[in-house]
Amino acid sequence: MDKKTAPVLEIKSLKDSGEFEGYGSTFGGEPDAYGDVIAPGAYTESLAKHKAKGTMPKLFWQHNADEPIGKWLDASEDDHGLLMKGRLNMEVQRGREAYAFLKAGDIDGLSIGYRIKEYSVDTETGVWTLQKLDLVEVSIVSVGANENAVVQSVKAAKAVHDLTEKLKAGDRLSEREFETWLKGLGFSNSQAERAARLHLKGQGEPANAAEDGVAFWRALMG
Repeated sequence: MDKKTAPVLEIKSLKDSGEFEGYGSTFGGEPDAYGDVIAPGAYTESLAKHKAKGTMPKLFWQHNADEPIGKWLDASEDDHGLLMKGRLNMEVQRGREAYAFLKAGDIDGLSIGYRIKEYSVDTETGVWTLQKLDLVEVSIVSVGANENAVVQSVKAAKAVHDLTEKLKAGDRLSEREFETWLKGLGFSNSQAERAARLHLKGQGEPANAAEDGVAFWRALMG
C-alpha cells in the first residue's frame, strides 16, 4: 500500500548547478503530523535492493509521477534519518521552478513515497512505528492542506484490513483496536465506542467478551 510522509523541512544545501541535499525523513522522536514514527534502519533493505539493481528512488514534484524534476544521486541512512543527495533537471521548467522555490526558501520540504513492509501500532496512543519500508520516491513538496486526510484514509484502510484478518483468525481485539476497526467500517465515534463497551468490556468473562466480538464481526460481514 502506497503512502507518503509529512514533509521534512530540512534541505541542507543547494548549489547553482541544481544539486542539493536534505533529509527525506527522520528517525524516532515525536510522531509526525500523521502520527507516524520511522524506526532507524527502516530503509536498509530497500536501499540495498536499489543498489543491487543499480536504481534510485524517483525524484518528483509534489509526489506527482507525471512531473519528474531530476534524479537522486545518493541515498543513505545516518543517525538522524534518510539523507538524500540529488540534482534538479535545470533543462525542464518544473526543475527550474523547484530550484527557484528552494533558493528563495519558499519551499524547503522533502517527503517520501513508500510501501509499508513491517510496522507496529501502539493501541494506547495510536502511534504507528514504521519498521521496514519499500522506498519508491522522494519528492520536493509544499505542505498540502488536504494531504493529511488522504494519508489518514489510506492508513485507516490498512488498519481495518489487518484487524479484520485478526478477527477472522478468532483473535481477541483490545477495546481501542475494536473501536478503530468499527470506525474504519463507517461507524460514528459514539457508535464505535458503545459497541466496544458492549462487546469487549460488557458483562461476563474476557473470553466471552472476545467471543462476542467475533460474533459481532460475523453478523456484520454475513
